[in-house]
Amino acid sequence: MTLAWRCVLRALHLETSSSKTPKTCPSLSPGAFWTSVTKLGLHTKPSMPPCDFTPERYQSLAYSRVLEIHEQHLSPVPTAYFPTPLLLSQGHMEWLFDYEGNRYLDFFSGIVTVSVGHCHPKVNAAAQKQIGRLWHTSTVFFHPPIHEYAEKLSALLPEPLKVIFLVNSGSEANDLAMLMARAHSNNTDIISFRGAYHGCSPYTLGLTNVGLFKMELPSGMGCQSTMCPDVFRGPWGGSHCRDSPVQTIRKCSCAPGCCQAKDQYIEQFKDTLSTSVAKSIAGFFAEPIQGVNGVVQYPKGFLKEAFELVRERGGVCIADEVQTGFGRLGSHFWGFQTHDVLPDIVTMAKGIGNGFPMAAVVTTPEIAKSLARRLHHFNTFGGNPMACAIGSAVIEVIKEENLQENSQEVGTYMLLKFAKLRDEFEIIGDVRGKGLMVGIEMVKDKASHQPLPCEEVNQIHQDCKCMGLLIGRGGIFSQTFRIAPSMCITKPEVDFAVEVFRSALIQHMERRAK
Repeated sequence: MTLAWRCVLRALHLETSSSKTPKTCPSLSPGAFWTSVTKLGLHTKPSMPPCDFTPERYQSLAYSRVLEIHEQHLSPVPTAYFPTPLLLSQGHMEWLFDYEGNRYLDFFSGIVTVSVGHCHPKVNAAAQKQIGRLWHTSTVFFHPPIHEYAEKLSALLPEPLKVIFLVNSGSEANDLAMLMARAHSNNTDIISFRGAYHGCSPYTLGLTNVGLFKMELPSGMGCQSTMCPDVFRGPWGGSHCRDSPVQTIRKCSCAPGCCQAKDQYIEQFKDTLSTSVAKSIAGFFAEPIQGVNGVVQYPKGFLKEAFELVRERGGVCIADEVQTGFGRLGSHFWGFQTHDVLPDIVTMAKGIGNGFPMAAVVTTPEIAKSLARRLHHFNTFGGNPMACAIGSAVIEVIKEENLQENSQEVGTYMLLKFAKLRDEFEIIGDVRGKGLMVGIEMVKDKASHQPLPCEEVNQIHQDCKCMGLLIGRGGIFSQTFRIAPSMCITKPEVDFAVEVFRSALIQHMERRAK
């Protein structure tokens, strides 16, 4: 079903058998939850938009058994959201269903991964067709899907970014990009921003600068962090800095075309180059918008000047498009294009395969040859027939359903809606982002910028889930809500999400008042 037709169905508000909201909130007593809603008035409980899909009846493991198996056999690292983790059984486009049949609007898309919608019919059909034909060959044999995909992907990138290395994850892609930068420059030092997340492999841990992902043991040698040019939480920022419909509430006296904050952050970057790395460096990694750090945007023009400084030192510039690529930002297909820069290497994952394990590194022929001279690079599963068939289908869906344009229109609509909540609630310090990549930073109060305590953010997060909305978390202190729905999202669904979030904030303020 096309995006346009689904919009018509939502506008008509057709009722279906699967349009129920979550029945209970497991980690809150039902009484406590509904008492709070009742105080708001039952009419204020947001009405969930309809869904033209009925999930299958769940027939797998009992929830208690799932918890037992997880505790006994899966990683002890606590990654699941909520005290009582959600057990999901099925997905359809922007919707997820748990084992009890409750429906949720997915506004985090599997950590910014499900680009065109859960189980999109065209992507499903491509996967099913390929799975019946050929699963795997490795690169020692040719197969048409990899060549078809390479042609489609390369057409989306500017010259001279035309050589593609296919891998399986964002960490793998950034690992390989680090290797390329060092092989080509014959240097070691690589710079990345504080607050950056570029992966959790032993190599990329050096680039990742979020405390939660740092170890006491040595890892990721030869990496150096530099100040993140965060115009909300950093020392400098103003009211015109960001490439976004929504700016910070900070004021500035910058003349048109000038940005004092950008100039100050560039001086910090120069200081890093002068004091913390060798005279010649291997490269500089940057996400066009920081994801894990809470959708942090830099001042306009910063990356352009930073890239010039890196190239003066012999380094190459790497754009990490793992979260920002494939039309999510709306105005452009790639995040680096929003900064008016041309990287030497681009890494991509997540949305590339709509949830299928797939990633890529795209670079210039010159850099690719530098790697080939030094290393017989090989990847058993990278570019397998299944991944390439799915990747091709994703690109086709983005084009056919105008999902980049939808990201721009609906994303801007959503940003402006959430910005109104910032004006209404003292605990929303900042709303930022571009297209369908949005951050809402929670604070104790706007004057101090101090992060809202984690237990309070947790409760708001939980209340949203109880009303049928799933959103993500980010920031150094987990103080920022990350919103990144699939690019098929519609305005009525945005309206629902904003109303749920507002209701959760009202409930929070009631608890505070007590």
